[in-house]
Amino acid sequence: MEPRESRRRTVAESVAARWGDHRPGLWFEERVLTHHAVAAGAAARAALLADLLPPGAEPHVGVLLDNTPEFPLWLGAAALAGAAVAGINPTRRGPELARDILHTECPVLVTERVHLRLLDGLDLPGVRLLVTGTPEYEALLAPYTGAVPDPARATPADRLLLYFTSGSTGAPKAAICSQGRLAAAGDSLAAQFGVRPDDVHYICMPMFHGNAVIADWAPALAAGAGVALRRRFSASGFLADVRRYRATYFTYVGRAVSYVLATEPRPDDRDNPLRLGFGTEAGAVDAAAFERRFGVRLVEGYGSSEGGAAIQWSPGTPSGAVGRAAPGLVVLDPETSEECPPARFDSAGRLVNGDEAIGELVNRGPNPFEGYWRNAEAEAERRRDGAYWTGDLFCRDTDGYLYFAGRADDRLRVDSENLAAAMIENILARYEGATAVAVYAVPDPVAGDQVMAALVGDFDPPAFAEFLLAQPDLGTKMAPRFVRVAERMPLTATNKIQRAALRREGFGCEDPVWWRPPGEPAYRRLTAGDRAALVEEYRVRGREGLLAR
Repeated sequence: MEPRESRRRTVAESVAARWGDHRPGLWFEERVLTHHAVAAGAAARAALLADLLPPGAEPHVGVLLDNTPEFPLWLGAAALAGAAVAGINPTRRGPELARDILHTECPVLVTERVHLRLLDGLDLPGVRLLVTGTPEYEALLAPYTGAVPDPARATPADRLLLYFTSGSTGAPKAAICSQGRLAAAGDSLAAQFGVRPDDVHYICMPMFHGNAVIADWAPALAAGAGVALRRRFSASGFLADVRRYRATYFTYVGRAVSYVLATEPRPDDRDNPLRLGFGTEAGAVDAAAFERRFGVRLVEGYGSSEGGAAIQWSPGTPSGAVGRAAPGLVVLDPETSEECPPARFDSAGRLVNGDEAIGELVNRGPNPFEGYWRNAEAEAERRRDGAYWTGDLFCRDTDGYLYFAGRADDRLRVDSENLAAAMIENILARYEGATAVAVYAVPDPVAGDQVMAALVGDFDPPAFAEFLLAQPDLGTKMAPRFVRVAERMPLTATNKIQRAALRREGFGCEDPVWWRPPGEPAYRRLTAGDRAALVEEYRVRGREGLLAR
């Protein structure tokens, strides 16, 4: 028989291992469940699911929930039943929401009262609805309350997660994650961060997204640690929750960290039990500010949602870099598939050869990408020439360290020079008045792009212009032509900025826009007359249609 140490584990084994563990294991608002109760609840739902699945149907269960205890209970149930959870995004509406549910072929959909209105009027043939927190739901579960978790029916190859990712194709992209991959990810992160059974993982990112499940729930499960759930992310409630639940670890994505930093500082902010936060896209400025204020180190990592490539930070990683490239990770020119030259930085830290050094991160080595559910076109976009193409822009220095430069559609081309939105954002984030910054391209009237920034916070045009002049690593073509001053950023449900919406609105948005016309040193308010003159310039040059891209 194969030794246990050499075979792949399943998530079901980790769920069953908590049977008989009567320590507190899950916190949610006023409720506390022991690890044993969580395992028992998962077993009951697994038994119910086995009876509800129609013969011949895909073993999929859709979960349209906020971060309530039912979400991890159904994750555990799916693992025990050899089934898969399709995380359904509650920010989707109408036909798009119905398409997500039907695309993942879920004969069972678990939701809650607060989301029932989203389903009104949707045509969902063959889908049985379970509404948690209702007498009918409790009555349905009652016959199964004596179930004992049995991991024997699960295998490492079983699909466990179907989670939607964004992409350039119009069809839904539900990435597949097997039990073996999720268990391995949990084991790896638990070992990397020294997760202990007495740790508490604070899950404030939405669990329909891979970040919360793969990077927060899975390592806690692997180590026998507890989890504390926040129904929806709240910057104002973050520190109070951390203290209340004695949380030691949390994950973040997108602008979550900047929103926590925007809350009113208090003298006792460092009085908290957190050991670290792990996530992506906080930015070097916000990460440093978070550590100064809360005494908590943020570990920035990179991992494609699909699992095709990962970069780990290690001691000695230069400022601004994500980490060193592992074997097989290369930066390629997407047009030629040739490796890009190493990035060169001047004494001020400014990238001087971005035009040739920035390319797409590609993994030529082994990777655990398991494909998309019934989307061959999207899969072909990722798997090309025997390699995994991430769709993310990076550059790599002579020592092998990788620097994130944005999504492939975040590249700007200004005066025939390629610029990376993420690098400009990191610079503009230093502006004292800014609580959030996004950089994106708007079309130039003649050719290529111009730089536009959206800024949330206090904007003083003369001070901002002086700030730009004082930044040694701001290239001559990086300064924004337009600055949109917004009350809030348009965000996805996972706190990522909706750059496509910003690009689409451009300088024609309803928010105030300041601009610096060519040859002028100062920013001034963009008036209706200015806007009309600009649009006419685009029209004369035959590029007016690009303003609505």
